[in-house]
Amino acid sequence: MSPVSRKEAVQAIVERYHQAGRKEKQRILDECCRICGYHRKHAIRKLSQARRRPKRHRTPGRPSRYRKPEIMAVLQRIWQTAHYPCSKRLKAILACWIAPYEQHFGVLPVWVKQALEKISPSTIDRLLVHERLRVKRRGLSTTRPGTLLKHHIPVKTNQWDETRPGFLEADTVAHCDDSMAGMFVFTLEVTDIATGWTEQRAVWGKGERGVSEQMVSVEASLPFPILGFDCDNGTEFLQWHLVKYFQDRPHPVHFTRSRPYKKDDNAHVEQKNWTHVRQWLGYQRFDNPKLVELLNELYTTDWRLFLNLFLPSAKLQSKERRRSKILKVHDDPNTPYQRILDSEHIPQRTKDTRTDLYQTLNPFQLRKAIDAKIAHIRKLGR
Repeated sequence: MSPVSRKEAVQAIVERYHQAGRKEKQRILDECCRICGYHRKHAIRKLSQARRRPKRHRTPGRPSRYRKPEIMAVLQRIWQTAHYPCSKRLKAILACWIAPYEQHFGVLPVWVKQALEKISPSTIDRLLVHERLRVKRRGLSTTRPGTLLKHHIPVKTNQWDETRPGFLEADTVAHCDDSMAGMFVFTLEVTDIATGWTEQRAVWGKGERGVSEQMVSVEASLPFPILGFDCDNGTEFLQWHLVKYFQDRPHPVHFTRSRPYKKDDNAHVEQKNWTHVRQWLGYQRFDNPKLVELLNELYTTDWRLFLNLFLPSAKLQSKERRRSKILKVHDDPNTPYQRILDSEHIPQRTKDTRTDLYQTLNPFQLRKAIDAKIAHIRKLGR
């Protein structure tokens, strides 16, 4: 007999075996040994195990005081609106998002707000463990080496040491789906190393003029002057338009590039390519030129305000190797807006302007507007 048939035979006689008397059990055991080919002691064990019911496991300790519908509803709404941050970043968000939440959804009970003030990141992880469903997918690399200006643009690898706002990393994200054929939209991603402030702009293709024009728009939107500009070795950056733009000014910008095929040299902007573009827009192909204007309208309004004023990030402070493990130490999560307020290199007038703007905004309303615009863009991109 096959193992499945033996299991079915045991299941067929198990109830009769446990309800029978002593002599009847002997006959049932003889029958089981003859049919299944079991040794008598093995047959007894099989019949005993089949009778057992699985134990109901109970979590040790007292019930969680946070696993309540009122608390879970607030956590899930803020977590989803903030685009699924980790527990440490979500903990930092709660302090400044409760007031906008009450404006948008109504006043919360006092005990709920007290619980959210005391909740720890590890507790948040336990509460949201079943909600974390992520889709991981790798895209295409669209960086093509540009050799013409390599000797004019020096290589720099110590970007981790910059603490003053104004030193930028730049990269492009291709909205090409699985094919590089034809023309399609690229997103220009620019990230400040010190504060984490990001700006995005859409360009049609990777032409020199389009990237240069959008860099002018990016610089006009930054709350600090550009001191340094670092990019990869793609042809969209290694071009004379950008070289002249950064060098032909009273205070030239320090223009550098990373080592070829070393993505870690641009780690800050590479990470933002995923969290600030791919997680929101996905890998859909945008080959309609009309989408450039729509994306730039999104990037320059609700998008940049939501990402820079309301979404915190944690910066790497130190990294140490201990045998086979690498121990990383991060600072407390802060938004780019908070890091600008804490920076001694930003004028007070700029800080006051950003504070006045921050107090007029609601992250839930911004997220609603962003979702509506992205849905419209996706629809036109099909």
